[in-house]
Amino acid sequence: MTTPSIKDQVWLNAPATRTVMDALLTNGGAARFVGGCVRNALLGVEVSDIDIATPLTPDEVVRRIEAAGMRAVPTGIEHGTVTVLARGLPIEVTTFRGEGEYADGRRPGSVTFHTDLEADLARRDFTMNALAYDPVGQTFRDPFGGRADMKARRVRAVGDPAARF
Repeated sequence: MTTPSIKDQVWLNAPATRTVMDALLTNGGAARFVGGCVRNALLGVEVSDIDIATPLTPDEVVRRIEAAGMRAVPTGIEHGTVTVLARGLPIEVTTFRGEGEYADGRRPGSVTFHTDLEADLARRDFTMNALAYDPVGQTFRDPFGGRADMKARRVRAVGDPAARF
């Protein structure tokens, strides 16, 4: 699959997106675009929502976002998710995490925060959603073969689908 140039994507270079990413990256912070925004950019499909994953704790995300003059809404703080309102655009920022058994089929029974991007990607549903993009180094992480699966037009779970679903 020929990879479209993600670095020229409108959403990636929008002032709102750049402001959020800059706030997360200052003073040794780390953050990656993950999931559907990366998948859609690679497929040449419109990106309608932006997700960022970071090793920063939810409290640190809120502190950095508010220090940068943006609003942080704790939409899923117990699961590490903060929705940032940047210039009217909602951007979800979630701390790298691991998850326990899903009690209701939708939400994990337990969540642990960590600093390992690959472990965070491993908890995602499908390989095409287990993608990350580093805008600083302009590199991709695709530890489960999501790009090859997209090229083959194949939907494949990360790990054992019977255990996942």
